[in-house]
Amino acid sequence: MRTQTGRAGARSAGFTLIELVVVISIIGILAAFALPRYVNMQSQSRAAKLNAIYGAVRSASALASAACRVDLAGVAQTPTCTQDAGTVNMDGLAVTMRFGYPTADGAGIVTAAQINPQTDQVQVLAGNPLVIQVRGAVDSVNCQMSYQESPGRGQAPIIPAPVTSGC
Repeated sequence: MRTQTGRAGARSAGFTLIELVVVISIIGILAAFALPRYVNMQSQSRAAKLNAIYGAVRSASALASAACRVDLAGVAQTPTCTQDAGTVNMDGLAVTMRFGYPTADGAGIVTAAQINPQTDQVQVLAGNPLVIQVRGAVDSVNCQMSYQESPGRGQAPIIPAPVTSGC
């Protein structure tokens, strides 16, 4: 930094043009390295969100099944779950069941896992299997998980590991 003395003897302090160019260049180089890492962090964040939802779906399915088995055992005061259909109460919400596990719809596993498409930033595609995709993914088909309801009595639902290659 230079200090200059003007005509009237006043001193002015400031950066030279070269110092400003060097500082701006350094900031540009740092930004060039930081931007790809930031983009990669977004992808990792979407993959982590999908893995968390996957865990919630697996846990909710197991908890709902356990609640249904309590009904089937005759332990519950007012059983609402049968071997083929019915509902169970999870956190005050009625979860639709089929063959002792949540159904693959909004009233089933989505309610049991407490998935909220707006706040969770996901898209729920109806059907069997039910598909959950993370919004903002580079390739939504490769950033999703699925839940296929139980195919029959005594058979667990099919919940394959999520696909995160396109997150």
